[in-house]
Amino acid sequence: MHENRTSYPKRKTQMYQQLQELPKKYKVIAVIKLHKVRSTQILPLRKILKDDVQFVAIKDKVAQKALDSLDIPGIKEIAKDLEGQCMFLFTNMSPFKLNVLLAKNKVMMAARGGDIASIDIVVPAKNTGIAPGPMLTEFKEAGIPTKIDQGTIWIAKDSTPVLKGETINEKLASILGKLDIKPVEAGISLYTALEEGLKYAEEEMIIDVEKVRAQFSQAHQEAVSLSIEAAYITADNISQILTKAAQYARSLSIESGFMTDETKEQILQKANAQARAVAGQAKDYTPA
Repeated sequence: MHENRTSYPKRKTQMYQQLQELPKKYKVIAVIKLHKVRSTQILPLRKILKDDVQFVAIKDKVAQKALDSLDIPGIKEIAKDLEGQCMFLFTNMSPFKLNVLLAKNKVMMAARGGDIASIDIVVPAKNTGIAPGPMLTEFKEAGIPTKIDQGTIWIAKDSTPVLKGETINEKLASILGKLDIKPVEAGISLYTALEEGLKYAEEEMIIDVEKVRAQFSQAHQEAVSLSIEAAYITADNISQILTKAAQYARSLSIESGFMTDETKEQILQKANAQARAVAGQAKDYTPA
């Protein structure tokens, strides 16, 4: 936006105004990079998160100028990270939670040449509806068996031209597109985020949910074990503490010979065993 200009395109003006207002309304400002991100990835997310997140596509220079004029802690650091195509996500939810939601909402997409298969690509036997011609050669080169029937190309049997993790070449990508097979899983993650003056980098917002869940589970078990050992009673451990106390009391009663209705049988059995042992030793005793 040149200093001497007095008017600007309507879209840029609206973007500038949005970026002046939205950072004041939301607690979290997050940024995603749009490099290699397709519109088919963004649209479902807009629908899913529409009540919690406001998406704003930006031009980096307009955004930098808008953010630099705001008196919000840390926002100038966010402005410095804006290079190339970016999108802002304004929300009141934690950036960690937002990143987890983005990771959960991955979509399967059509392949392009050079993409890596996210799954084993299975091409089922069926009528493709494609007229015979140059496509026959492409099917053959891709290792997909075909036949001609009723004036169209039929896939003769199920085939797996590419396994998970392998590269999809351009010709196969074209075939898969015509067959409406989407073998590439695509997701979006936050590039940076600002929450109440605290700036997070991309790697700091990545959470392994299963790992964290396992850590919480382990910590809970250890806390319960410690509270039982220390006899610190809570609603979660009272039954275990009482059971342990009852076992200790029972053992002490038997060891000390203090008879109760519950321990008299074990005490008598123990006394009988001890008497038999003494009798056996006396029988085997030979005076010197």
